[in-house]
Amino acid sequence: MRELSRESVSDIAVGSAVLGTGGGGDPSLGQWMAIHAIEEYGPVRLITVDELDRDSLVVPAGMMGAPTVLVEKIPGGQELVNAYQRMETLLGKTIEAIMPVEAGGVNSLLPLVLAAQKGIPVVDADSMGRAFPEVHMTVFHLNGLSPEPAVLADEKGNTAVLYPADGDWYEGLARELTVRMGGSVAVLDYPLRGEQVKQSAIPGTLSLAERVGSMLRQFHSRENSPVQSMIEQLEAVLLFQGKVVDVERRTESGFAKGKVCLTGTGSYRERECELLFQNEFLAAQGEGKVIATTPDLICVLDEETGTPVTTEKIRYGMRTVVIGLPCHPKWRTVDGLNLVGPRRFGYPFDYVPIPKTIQGSV
Repeated sequence: MRELSRESVSDIAVGSAVLGTGGGGDPSLGQWMAIHAIEEYGPVRLITVDELDRDSLVVPAGMMGAPTVLVEKIPGGQELVNAYQRMETLLGKTIEAIMPVEAGGVNSLLPLVLAAQKGIPVVDADSMGRAFPEVHMTVFHLNGLSPEPAVLADEKGNTAVLYPADGDWYEGLARELTVRMGGSVAVLDYPLRGEQVKQSAIPGTLSLAERVGSMLRQFHSRENSPVQSMIEQLEAVLLFQGKVVDVERRTESGFAKGKVCLTGTGSYRERECELLFQNEFLAAQGEGKVIATTPDLICVLDEETGTPVTTEKIRYGMRTVVIGLPCHPKWRTVDGLNLVGPRRFGYPFDYVPIPKTIQGSV
């Protein structure tokens, strides 16, 4: 167990935006909310899955909706508190720890806000190892765990409770409610015992995000670029380097969907790349072939600063570097690919693992 410093929170915010593959919301918003909550309510304790008691009640928390909506509809924090209180009432038990549902800019930080307000620890784990668009795309779902009860809350004081028949029903019902409630809601779901978290969750997510964020924060004082540091330390692969020449973006059925067109720079000069996204970057293709796909992580960084670029913030003229990171092994199984592979999102191609190396350098 350790207390998170202000610097740790800032590093987690930036690193989570990298691991969030363009989704999960604006990291600066989550960072500000977490630091403000810690200053007002006190420090946040981070615990490992091994430190959980087997019967402790642990609940994942975060926001659901299109990242483009969160740009204008900023969460106030009370939504999470309302969902938390309703969950405790439904279960008739005290929540003893909170955890992120995913690695993503806002969604990795909001559990810290709730933890500070309630004086409970945050578990260093999540249910995706990255961010995915649909609410049931979790390793908990893969392991047959139920999301019920799931609680959704908005900024107007509305709460909704779901007892879905399965994951697909959960996504469909929750998405419809989210759209009706303004395009984004706070969500608490998958109430679990500590033993279930130990067996099913992806451990170390917040520590990994902190490590990535620290790399990016410190790179100015090093000879290597942040991209080179990630390639060396995180098994990352350089996928492309280029300038954004076109962005097609729309909010549809509660998702931010579209594509980004890049024209190559540096060693990728005279080449082109297209990034497809649905909240998160889900596929990269160019030169007539698929370069990388979900569930591997496709991460876009600002070429000069190394700052992660989210799908709602990417714009014409940006000079970017695209890197790939291997996903958690659970997602490369048959069941994992059926749930989060490219065909699940309507793309007409199969999973293409990121290659070990790609010609080109930053």
